[in-house]
Formats: sequence, structure tokens, C-alpha cells
Amino acid sequence: MRTLLLFQNIGIWEVLIIAFIVLLLFGGKKIPELMKGLGKGVRSFKEGINEVEQEINKPLMPEEKSAPADKTAVKQAPKAEGKEE
Repeated sequence: MRTLLLFQNIGIWEVLIIAFIVLLLFGGKKIPELMKGLGKGVRSFKEGINEVEQEINKPLMPEEKSAPADKTAVKQAPKAEGKEE
């Protein structure tokens, strides 16, 4: 509960100071790469959540009806038209 109270009082100046420190630590060229990686991670996480939700919401597949009784039966060739026996 204390951690929630800790982050409630962050103002614009604190955010700017943190951003400035990050800029100093990583440099201007590395930050876009870090944000790109972060964005890919978030996108992957959301896709994973959507897949799980789809699996949960997908209706159960009805079991296949019983298989044909005689699988070895050979189909008869169609009779040729115009040919009299």
C-alpha cells in the first residue's frame, strides 16, 4: 500500500528530472532504440493477452460424430453415359 502512495505525488518537475537523468545515462541515440524495444514488448504482451482471451471465449468444439462404419468400402465408378450393357 505504501508504494501506491509513493507514486501519487509525482509532479511535472520530478518527471522532467527523471527524463534528464535517463538522457544523461543512455544518450540521445540509445533512447529511441530502448523505446522501440519497449514498444515491441508491449505489443507482444497485448497480442498474448488477446490470444488467451480468444482461447477462453472460443466455443468448445463439438466432438466429431461417429466415423463411418465401413472405411474400407470402395467407391463404385460412375457408369459411363451412352454406353448400354
